[in-house]
Amino acid sequence: MPMDIKLSVLDQSPAHPLETAPGCANAGQMSIALARACDSQGYHRYWVAEHHNSPQFAGPAPEILVAGIASVTEHMRVGSGGVMLSHYSPYKVAEVFNMLCALFPGRIDLGIGRAPGGDARAASALAWPSSPLEPNHYPAQAATLKGLVTQTLPADHPWAGLHISPQLGSGPELWMLGSGGGSAALAGQLGMSLALARFISADHCHPEIFDAHDQAWRAAGHEGTPRRMLAIAGFCAETREEAMELASTAIYRKMMVQIGGQDALLSPAVVQDRRKRFSPSEEAEYRHIESGYTIGTPEQCRAEIEALAKAFGSDEIAVVTVTHDFVARVNSYRLLAGAFTG
Repeated sequence: MPMDIKLSVLDQSPAHPLETAPGCANAGQMSIALARACDSQGYHRYWVAEHHNSPQFAGPAPEILVAGIASVTEHMRVGSGGVMLSHYSPYKVAEVFNMLCALFPGRIDLGIGRAPGGDARAASALAWPSSPLEPNHYPAQAATLKGLVTQTLPADHPWAGLHISPQLGSGPELWMLGSGGGSAALAGQLGMSLALARFISADHCHPEIFDAHDQAWRAAGHEGTPRRMLAIAGFCAETREEAMELASTAIYRKMMVQIGGQDALLSPAVVQDRRKRFSPSEEAEYRHIESGYTIGTPEQCRAEIEALAKAFGSDEIAVVTVTHDFVARVNSYRLLAGAFTG
């Protein structure tokens, strides 16, 4: 993709109705199909998310999707955005992604996050027969994972020298996910690149977060310049009106999540019908969420993405597109890629 800004994909594996996805029997196959399309359109990176106990997102095992996607694509880097580390042993995660690197050399990313990716019930089931880890364990887990992947654990660490098969010259690119700045300093301290999720909360996502990451990186004495990625919610269509209709599924989903709802993804027609009965405060909240998304024609989306890239000092923008209709989602990514290559 001959452009200054690298476009990437963050795929949350939305549970599209099967009738909107010809040739696909489930959400996993839809992710494979979307990845194939994006690989041919010049996208730089393709990450898959991790969610549990969700009727909306169908990607509980990112490492399996990474393997499937990397096996049918040629150009993109493929990785996790991210592995929810609280559920797993750092050693096991290091082994899994080391194996992925052996199978797909030079193409694998390991992004991690501190969120559970699901509700308390799912976290309890994942931890059984133990109890879910408290969030304060995350820094130690992340540091241990980094040490295992890079074989730099201190000599007195009980796991120093653990063999991770197969033996390779290099492991995955290491990334940490953040949304409001809480992980920036930790990522910089550990020498991990930072992916900032503006799509989660545009209100709390500011360029200063990347500055804090850079400062922590330098203070820790790491060499080079850390990579920075900004992840946005994006919806592209032939007209702005069509794009706004496309985005309505994701906007309404976010509203419902904020009050604890767990409905399946709704079609734009159903969302617009429900909007007719919104209270003034509900309509204001809908508009507020909408204002934090990138929505429009290819030209409009490109202009906003370029402005965000400049404001955040990031040359890589990952796009999250959650829609009801799978074909419309594929088309959104196609139109967006065309805006940067046409």
